[in-house]
Amino acid sequence: MSDIVWTEYLQYRVGLRGFDLARLERIIRHSSERYYDTETGRTIAVGRHNKQLVMIPYEQNENTVIPVTIHAITRQQIRFRLQTGRFTNE
Repeated sequence: MSDIVWTEYLQYRVGLRGFDLARLERIIRHSSERYYDTETGRTIAVGRHNKQLVMIPYEQNENTVIPVTIHAITRQQIRFRLQTGRFTNE
């Protein structure tokens, strides 16, 4: 995978929510659970940060991955988004 570019906004969110960038990088690089968000056109990586399930939408080109934001999410929310077509399996 390409280099990860952490935007100021994402760094702000990470600090606000108490997330660890190294753990988020592992989720982005190694998550086996990924979806395509049909509304935003972004890929979503899902993984665990400690006991919390998080989703990280990101944009990618040949050389870089740019995480856009991070949200806590539940399995129920993921299932609903799959059922309604908002998320599709990659």
